[in-house]
Amino acid sequence: MDLYHEILSKHWGYEQFRPLQEDIILSVAAGKDTLGLMPTGGGKSITFQVFSLSTEGMCLVVTPLIALMNDQVDHLRAKGIKALAIYSGMSAREIEIACNNAVYGDYKFLYVSPERLLSTSFQEFLIRFNLNLITVDEAHCISQWGYDFRPSYLKIAEIRKHFPKVPVLALTATATPEVVEDIQAKLLFPEKNILQKSFVRDNVIYLVRQKEDKIGYLMETVSKSKGTGIIYVRSRKKCREISDLLRQQEVAADFYHAGLDPALRREKQNQWMKGATRVIVATNAFGMGIDKPDVRFVLHLDLPDSIEAYFQEAGRAGRDGQRSLALMIYNGTDKRRLHKMVTDAFPEQDRIQAVYSALCDYLQIAVGTGKNGFYTFQPEDFARKFSFPATTVYHSLKLMEREGFLEYTEDPESSSRLYFLAHRDELYRINHDSKNQEQLIGMLLRSYTGLFNDYVRIDEVLLARRLNLTADELYQNLKFLSQQKVIHYIPRREAPVIQLLTERVDPSRIRISRVNFQDRKVNYQKRVDAVIDYARSEDQCRSVRLLAYFGERESKNCGQCDVCKGEHQAGISNAEFKEISSRILELLTIGPLEIKEVNRNMEGNEKNILRVTRWMLDHGNIALNDTGQLVLKL
Repeated sequence: MDLYHEILSKHWGYEQFRPLQEDIILSVAAGKDTLGLMPTGGGKSITFQVFSLSTEGMCLVVTPLIALMNDQVDHLRAKGIKALAIYSGMSAREIEIACNNAVYGDYKFLYVSPERLLSTSFQEFLIRFNLNLITVDEAHCISQWGYDFRPSYLKIAEIRKHFPKVPVLALTATATPEVVEDIQAKLLFPEKNILQKSFVRDNVIYLVRQKEDKIGYLMETVSKSKGTGIIYVRSRKKCREISDLLRQQEVAADFYHAGLDPALRREKQNQWMKGATRVIVATNAFGMGIDKPDVRFVLHLDLPDSIEAYFQEAGRAGRDGQRSLALMIYNGTDKRRLHKMVTDAFPEQDRIQAVYSALCDYLQIAVGTGKNGFYTFQPEDFARKFSFPATTVYHSLKLMEREGFLEYTEDPESSSRLYFLAHRDELYRINHDSKNQEQLIGMLLRSYTGLFNDYVRIDEVLLARRLNLTADELYQNLKFLSQQKVIHYIPRREAPVIQLLTERVDPSRIRISRVNFQDRKVNYQKRVDAVIDYARSEDQCRSVRLLAYFGERESKNCGQCDVCKGEHQAGISNAEFKEISSRILELLTIGPLEIKEVNRNMEGNEKNILRVTRWMLDHGNIALNDTGQLVLKL
C-alpha cells in the first residue's frame, strides 16, 4: 500500500480513492498547477487533504463558504489533524493567534476566506508560512464569466509571488469551457492542466413538467414519492408555506433559509440528515457541504437563475448511485420572474449612489472616515428606514462590493468563540465570585480542547444544560470571566457585517464599471435564457443538454428523461427520432442518397427509419431532387 492509500485508510477508512481523486493528488505531487473538475459530492476535499498530509508543510485553502470552512476544520480536528480558519468578522486578536499557530504550531491546514488574503494583519504572517499546496475551492468564483464571481478571488494570484515553487490546486463542481480557461489564466497556470470527471449521472432522471397549478402537482408528486427529498424555492416565505402544506398532507417536512438563527438551521439540517425530517423545503442557502447519499428526489418549484446552480442543486440527488429524480416544475410565470430578476440585479447608477449615501448615514460614518471599519448591518431595518426595496439594497451592495468599495458578509460566522487568557496552572489560584464560575471553567475544559492555543467555538445551549443554568446566567458568568481576563469570550453575532474598503466619499464617485455592470448584465441574461431554454425544450435529451452546456458534447441520450420517454409526432420516442434524424442529416451532407441507401447505411429498426424519413420530408427538413434522391433542404 502506497503512502496516499495509507493516509486515506488511516484517516477516512476508505481502501480506494473515488475516480479522479488519485489523479489529482499525483498531479500536484509532481509540482503541477492543476484544475480539478469534479461534480458535487465527488470528494474534492480529500484530494488536497491527503496530499498535504503526505508531505512536510501546510496547505492553504481559500474558500468563500465560512460554514463549510468551519465544518471541515471540525472534521479534521476530530481525526486528530491540526487545522484552523481565518475569515471575515474575526477580531484582530483572533487573527493574530491563528496566524501564530499557523507559523509555529505545526498545523497542516489553514482555511482562509479570500477577503482576508491581502489584509495587513494576514500579510505580515503570510511569507513565514511553510506551504506545500495552495488550494482554491469554488474556483469558478475567480472568473468574471462564472455564475458566482467574487472580486476578492482575484487577489489569490498575488500571493503566488511569495511561493513560486508551491503548486496551485483549483477545484470546482461547475464550470463552462469559457470559465475553465479563465480560471487557469487568472491563477497564472504556466501551462493548462485540467483533470475532469464526466458530469454524467446515469442514475439521476431529469424531468421537466409544465404545470399551471405548480403547487398542486408538487403535492401530488411528493405524496407518491418515497425516501428523502429537497424542494427548492426562491423566497423564504414560500419555504414555510410549502412546508406547512406538506405537513397538512402528513409529510414529515420542514423549511430552511439563511434568515433563520444559525443554531436552528443546524438543528433542522441534522433532523433531515438523520431522516427524522423526510422533506426539506429550502432556498439555495441549503445544501453546501451536505453529503447525504440517499436523497431520492430534488424538486425545483421555482427555477434557479443559472444552469450551473441547477446542476449543482439537482446533483444532490442519488449520490449513493441509486435511481433518483431531479424534477423542475415550470410555467409561463417563471420566464417573466427570471427576466425581472435580471433587471432587479442591476439597479441604475443613481439608485446605487443613493443606497451608498443612506448606508453611510445609517452606519453613522462621516465623510473622509470609515476605511477598513467593520459595521453590523440590519438590511431589513435599513430598507424600511430609507424606503428602499430589499432587492435594490442587496444588489446595490453586491455591485459596490464587486467594484471594491466595500465587503458585505451576509452570513458571518455567528458561533460564540472562547480563548483562555490565563494559563492552566493559574486557574486554580483564581478567586471566583461564585461556585458557578468554578464549575463553568471545569465544564469548558472537559468539553473542549485547544482552549489555551486558539479560539474555540462553543455551544452555550449545551453548556447551560450541562450546568443547569439559564441562558442568561451562563452569559453573565462568561462575561464576568472575560472581564476578569480569565478568558476572552466573543458572543455570537447574528447580523450581517459591512466593511468599508475606502473612506466615505461623495456619492458621485460611486461608479460601477462597464465590466461589472453592462457586461455582467448581458452574461446574466444569457444564463437566465439558458435555464428558460432548458425548461421549454422538448427536442433534446435533458442529460445531453445539461452536459453540452458544460462542454461534454459527445454524450448519449439517457433514455429515461421526459424528452427521451416522450413520443414524437413521427410515432416513435423523441430520443430515437433525434438519433435517426441526426444520422440522416449527417449522411446527406456527404451527398444525395436513395431511400434504400439511407436504410442500408444506418443501424436500427427499418420501419422507424422510414417513419423519420417520411416525417422529415413532410415537414421540409429534407427534400427529393429531380432523380428521386434524398437531399438536404436548401
